[in-house]
Amino acid sequence: LFRSPYFANMLKVTAIFVCFSVVFQMLLGFLIALAVDQGAKRGMRTSIVTRTAVLSAWVIPGVIIGIIWSILYEQSAAGILNYVLGSIGLSVPFLTDPQVALASVTITNIWRGTAFSMILLYAGLQTLPEDVMEAAKVDGANAWQRLTHVVLPLLAPILFINLIVVSIETFNTFDMVLALTGGGPGRSTEVVALSIYNQIFQQFDLGQGAATAVLLLTINLLMTFVYVGFLERKEEVG
Repeated sequence: LFRSPYFANMLKVTAIFVCFSVVFQMLLGFLIALAVDQGAKRGMRTSIVTRTAVLSAWVIPGVIIGIIWSILYEQSAAGILNYVLGSIGLSVPFLTDPQVALASVTITNIWRGTAFSMILLYAGLQTLPEDVMEAAKVDGANAWQRLTHVVLPLLAPILFINLIVVSIETFNTFDMVLALTGGGPGRSTEVVALSIYNQIFQQFDLGQGAATAVLLLTINLLMTFVYVGFLERKEEVG
């Protein structure tokens, strides 16, 4: 596996895919959760609509998401995004240019995974003690200060759990990428999980496919041990 000419590129593609996906899933999930939480506290019905719209991305199977976004990304005039961009004289090779294809796949995964982060962080926001928030207001803290000095520190354990779970899920993303690009063009979007499938079922290279599967298992085990260790330490402190 280490002597393979494609190994380094696979790790690079996976690292870019996972890093950007996790960062923006957590960031967007937190912003949406915060907006929904504030809307619910103010009695805005649009918060329910927003929550439902975001959750819809979570319940759709990955293969279906890949097909839907492949229609959106279609480079011809039949593609919805290029049809809109064509009105200002632009045409973007979403799935045919290697660098743009990786960005397109990452954006699709961010759209798909933001819902999970939103659910977890929204639940965390519901558990924040109101007396602490009120005390911060009485002390003269503005909205930004309450967010950075009160909300985020209290949500730190949930943010950490969200980070680990989302990272594990993103490392194992397979179905969506398969339906969207199949790892192409070339190998520009071939992440570790998809590489295992291609090596075993497309190239029939069982040895290298099994070695790559052991690598993915090792990554999952390391993150799982970190997650379990954090929970055990939290129970001891509690």
